[in-house]
Amino acid sequence: MAKKLLYIRSRIALSRVFAVAVALVALFTASKWREYPLFGATLFEAGCVLVGIASVGRLWCALYISGYKKQSLITTGPYSLCRNPLYFFSLLGAIGVGLATETIMIPLVIGIAFALYYPAIIKAEENKLRGLHSERYEVYCNSVPRFIPRASLLTEPTVFLVNPRAFRKSMIDALWFVWLVGLLEIVRALQELGVLPVYWNSY
Repeated sequence: MAKKLLYIRSRIALSRVFAVAVALVALFTASKWREYPLFGATLFEAGCVLVGIASVGRLWCALYISGYKKQSLITTGPYSLCRNPLYFFSLLGAIGVGLATETIMIPLVIGIAFALYYPAIIKAEENKLRGLHSERYEVYCNSVPRFIPRASLLTEPTVFLVNPRAFRKSMIDALWFVWLVGLLEIVRALQELGVLPVYWNSY
């Protein structure tokens, strides 16, 4: 149990350190694409679309797993599309926030970091679920892709009992990508006003 808690805390801590590092880079970085307003705006809008999809997707996941994740194997809703929809939508949201900086380099770095770090996290969680649910989880693994959703597999129950207290707590985590985009717009305005210095420009 202690090892599990240490693993969870280290994972969260590392993710937060990386998020802070990216935020600091974004804080003092301006986009070279602002010299080409149409392209810069396209990057920002693409980021907003991804953030919107990610936020709705994370809320959808939270609806199904809030209060059930520890004791049940959820295989319907977003979890019928792929085995790790929460991570999939989180990746979309992180890349979306990166694109909202109107750069290509920042979302590229985010994507590479995710590809290097999260496969091990996903594998460790799958091993835990395999130990908890044995044959049922093996059947699930053989039927549903690991990461990329497959829309044709969608199955939803007619009625699903939601734990409102757990879901309410999950809503905050599901929406933080939206708040980050808002903060980026404030940073951009402060840079244009000269309040925040710009130390480098990035493509």
